[in-house]
Amino acid sequence: MTDAATITDLASLHVWFTSYCSSFRSADPELQRNFDLKEKHTRNVCLDACRIARETSPRLQMLAEVAAVCHDLGRFPQFRDFHTFKDSESLNHAHLSARILKQKALLDFLPEAERDSVDMAVRMHNVFQIPPGLPPETDNLLRLLRDADKLDIWRVFIEYFHAPEGERASGAGLGFPDLPGCSPEALAAVGAGNMVQLSTLKSLNDFKLLQLSWIYDINSPNTLRLIRQRRILEHFAAILPKDETVVDLLAQVQGYLERRLDDAWADF
Repeated sequence: MTDAATITDLASLHVWFTSYCSSFRSADPELQRNFDLKEKHTRNVCLDACRIARETSPRLQMLAEVAAVCHDLGRFPQFRDFHTFKDSESLNHAHLSARILKQKALLDFLPEAERDSVDMAVRMHNVFQIPPGLPPETDNLLRLLRDADKLDIWRVFIEYFHAPEGERASGAGLGFPDLPGCSPEALAAVGAGNMVQLSTLKSLNDFKLLQLSWIYDINSPNTLRLIRQRRILEHFAAILPKDETVVDLLAQVQGYLERRLDDAWADF
């Protein structure tokens, strides 16, 4: 069970995070839009982590919220110093997040094993694929955090395309050019049922396909239900090119989602 002292510690962590965000406040509206983007993202990841974990143990629910608060701490100094959220052009934001949470002793209220699990989840939440052999508790926490992170990144990305250009947080598009069409590499990866590799992207449309391909990396049935409830695939259909190849890919991904949901209900 999660005791009263830990609940108090969790509340204190949220207070600390608010203060941390305030320490990056800038008179530059461009910088501040991106800091605001990451503050809102972190708070939403916390909410989604709790939604995904609602049928798990109270302790895992608490650890999921702790990991969510801490997972993107490195994004703030990253954008301040490099003006990008693209790790390949700056630094690994997940590793920096883990370094900050250790420097600030944010996890001292947890037992050592739980500290290690949260640290590993934060450090590895952005890896392309989860490596085998992690302790089960760490593996579960990492998968949950990755699901929650994806859910809100989809929201950020979809809102980016619906916002007036002057109100967009520039970092959300990672600097990719807005070119027509999609590259063969990105199309082929989605068609094969694989995630698209960031290093292969040529344009914003490729970046859309990369995010679409994340459907193949979802772990929890609760996340699958939220994807359908939030009409994520319909939103991507509205912002992707309307050519036949892309329409067929969207239908393929939709079919995959429905099969996963059917399997989840069968196991329920």
